[in-house]
Amino acid sequence: PRLASSKWLDAHYDPVANLYTFSSCIALSDLHGDGENKLVVGDLGTGVCNMKLKVYRGTGLLSESTLLDLPTGLVSFPMDLHEPRTPAIAVASGPFIYVYKNLRPYFKFTLPSLEANPLEQDVWSQAKEDMIDPMTLKEMLEGLRDKAEIPLSVRSLRFLMLEPQEMENFVLLHKEQPIRRQTVITCIGTLKKNMADEDAVSCLVIGTENGDVYILDPEAFTILYKMSLPSTPTLMDVTGQFDVEFRITVACRNGNIYILRRDSPKPKYCIELSSHPVALVRMGKNVVVGCTHETLHGYTQKGKKLWTAYLPAPVTTMALMDLPTRGFQAVLVGLANCEVHVYRDKNLVSTIKTPDVVTSICFGRYGREDGTLIMTTKGGGLIVKILKRTAVFDDRDSASGPPIAQSIRLNVPKKTKLYVDQTLRERENAVAMHRAFQMDLSRLRLAAARAYVKALESSLTPMSASLTEPLKMNAVVQGLGPSFKLTLNIQNTAACRPVMNLAISFLYDENLYSMRTAFFKIPLLVPGLNYPIDTFVECLSDKGISDIIKVFVLREGKSAPLLTAHINMPVSEGIALN
Repeated sequence: PRLASSKWLDAHYDPVANLYTFSSCIALSDLHGDGENKLVVGDLGTGVCNMKLKVYRGTGLLSESTLLDLPTGLVSFPMDLHEPRTPAIAVASGPFIYVYKNLRPYFKFTLPSLEANPLEQDVWSQAKEDMIDPMTLKEMLEGLRDKAEIPLSVRSLRFLMLEPQEMENFVLLHKEQPIRRQTVITCIGTLKKNMADEDAVSCLVIGTENGDVYILDPEAFTILYKMSLPSTPTLMDVTGQFDVEFRITVACRNGNIYILRRDSPKPKYCIELSSHPVALVRMGKNVVVGCTHETLHGYTQKGKKLWTAYLPAPVTTMALMDLPTRGFQAVLVGLANCEVHVYRDKNLVSTIKTPDVVTSICFGRYGREDGTLIMTTKGGGLIVKILKRTAVFDDRDSASGPPIAQSIRLNVPKKTKLYVDQTLRERENAVAMHRAFQMDLSRLRLAAARAYVKALESSLTPMSASLTEPLKMNAVVQGLGPSFKLTLNIQNTAACRPVMNLAISFLYDENLYSMRTAFFKIPLLVPGLNYPIDTFVECLSDKGISDIIKVFVLREGKSAPLLTAHINMPVSEGIALN
């Protein structure tokens, strides 16, 4: 495959752009209606301060506005049909959505308050009337926190974190204020209202910490529709039109992906992942999910798994690479090893090396160039690359793997008349055929058992196993004579219990053979290890005859052997000299 560097032009790299953001907080938008797309970024700053809404034009910073809190998501959406057709920017931050029109604050939407716990309200009312002291208040709130179905408010949770000396001042400061429970926004997306055009009016779709999904009207910012999830949504992809049919794919904090559809306030489908999702991208009718276990999964929109690709490093971010003019779609996957991989289905078609770990990716029209790839890095850098017009992505996988021939389907011949006749015969005579098979199988088992018994009787395989103790032994004779070396291999086959207090005894014809030691003890047998025990046998006869030596493994103090082996001694080539 061609090198990735030959597909992209390095348009701009600023390692000290001081941009700290994620893919959910970056968008390309024609803010001024002049045909040139600008880059809009929700900058996280230090995470505590210096949060800004930044707008880039080309390689330079066009404008920046201060944000009051950390942005959790940023989208560009057409909110009306007024001329000129300039889109608005919505920034989700805490429980609020800040809407900007022409880069000026236009509207602030606040999530509806949640129901407060009535028992918690009663407890604070008692504290307000000085009926209970701060320590009693703490004990009562701790009891509510552990048992109540409705969670405590932020005020109560903060109170429970305080040191005892700080509690009284906190109660005096807050006891007059009513109890409120407020959730926050975790993800945001857009949904076309009633037309599929690119510049059609779009609704806002927001996911909240308490597991709700709201669809907002783009003009009045009222809640058009509410749906509920079993867990907190973290990633969201929306497709379709609100008035016709829509589908919202949501990855949640419990490691599952839920698919919401129109006229169904609860999830329609559920995908259970083997590890937590890091990023989610829709490609056509399929959903691609990057997970923490360095894997990429493809699913249908009904939750059926299509494929899995294994990655060389953890996923940091993902984005869709869509080139409608060329009819090409792929998924851009940022990895922790300073690479960005381009996947078309499960095939890796290109690899881009980056100077730092990529934290956000955006692909689309920037300025007047359609195929622009914009990335921000962990160190705050900004990278802009432009896809060459001559760039070609191969359909085959550039990663090493099985040959292409493996994916080619075999040319299976059509079913012949003989095959059909055999199938009919098997259906009609299935019982008789099964009985014949079982009889043949029984005969085979009987023949094997007879052969095994014959082998044991003739000592062709001097191997034995105990039925009462977890022991196994086999014997090997070495040498041509008159001296033979006899090796016994003993093994304890138990899972964890050692065997001890064993002895070995040999029984043989003393006119034919002599042994230095015909009885000796066996050391402690550790489970799983093979213990070779050697002894020597002298042949006393010069008549060229041989006999059987019997081996017994005994328990000390018991006469009944645990193991028995019969060893057929070979004919000696000489005679022992006495």
